[in-house]
Amino acid sequence: MPTAEDFLEGQVLLIDKPLTWSSFQAVNKIKWLLKSELGLKKIKVGHAGTLDPLATGLLIICTGKFTKSISDIQGQKKEYTGTFHIGATTPSYDLETEIDAHFPTDHITEAQLLAIASGQFTGEIDQKPPIFSAIKKDGKRLYEHARAGEEVEIASRKTTVYEFELTRIALPEVDFRISCSKGTYIRSIAYDFGKALGSGAHLTALRRTKIGDYGVTLAKTPEEFQNALTRQ
Repeated sequence: MPTAEDFLEGQVLLIDKPLTWSSFQAVNKIKWLLKSELGLKKIKVGHAGTLDPLATGLLIICTGKFTKSISDIQGQKKEYTGTFHIGATTPSYDLETEIDAHFPTDHITEAQLLAIASGQFTGEIDQKPPIFSAIKKDGKRLYEHARAGEEVEIASRKTTVYEFELTRIALPEVDFRISCSKGTYIRSIAYDFGKALGSGAHLTALRRTKIGDYGVTLAKTPEEFQNALTRQ
């Protein structure tokens, strides 16, 4: 474990963000631990890429001078694994909101699932961010518009999906692994994937496994990080 001086100089920390935690909470927890356990009065701490509270996995937290590397890390390729539920949609495209519509799934075959994943959702794609997202429009976060019941026009944006692999098909559930560029919304892929199937879909599980060359297998949970600090 690095020393107090090392953290002040700059470190890249790989944290496995727990379910329901916001990225902001995770950063605050690490910052509080560094101050309380190592006696640091002031230290720069920031994260390189937000994870939704309902997602788990790799959150890269930088300290000291390494906070200047955050934008470079954020721009690197990301990898996610997770689960789509086919046959139903939610306004948020995930489990943050209740199911608002059900759709037939009897017509869906495994061959169709595989063909759509590799065909329509690999390469450069256009996608609209979810209305329940933190993007700003007219000075407000999109989720603020959504919770106020306001309808807003959301512009589509270009993103790149390098790999889209279906790792388990057990309808209504489909597990996946996706490698994609910065700014890709996996929730939007879930929604659009359901539409392409002539049905509906929403995201029920999401885990970020990689950012560039950094992998979640080397990450510590906040609790493990705390234990390592206190053993110093």
